[in-house]
Amino acid sequence: MLKEDVLRKREDFNNLRKYGKSFGSAYVVLVVNNKKGQALNRKAFLASKKVGNSVVRHRAVRLMKESFRQIEKEKALKQGYDLLFIARPTIKDLKCADVKKSIEAAIRRAALYQ
Repeated sequence: MLKEDVLRKREDFNNLRKYGKSFGSAYVVLVVNNKKGQALNRKAFLASKKVGNSVVRHRAVRLMKESFRQIEKEKALKQGYDLLFIARPTIKDLKCADVKKSIEAAIRRAALYQ
């Protein structure tokens, strides 16, 4: 990931929460907002304390990042969106393939495949 394609600023997260649409799946919630004129998709991965302790939360974020990286490599996604992936508490003790299927389902619901 490049530094330009990561959401970092509070303003970006607030706009995403305010204007974005959410698409849920079994283990992940995807919040999407279209940013016209943007060449890349900007993304962020979050896991709240409801998911578990810091070790469990970090594992959840790593699973989501790896799953999304594989999806980006395999399939073409539309560009110019802000994407926020939020782990649900059900993500504990899962394999990467399960999380990948969940993220793919959320992306399909959001109609982000080209």
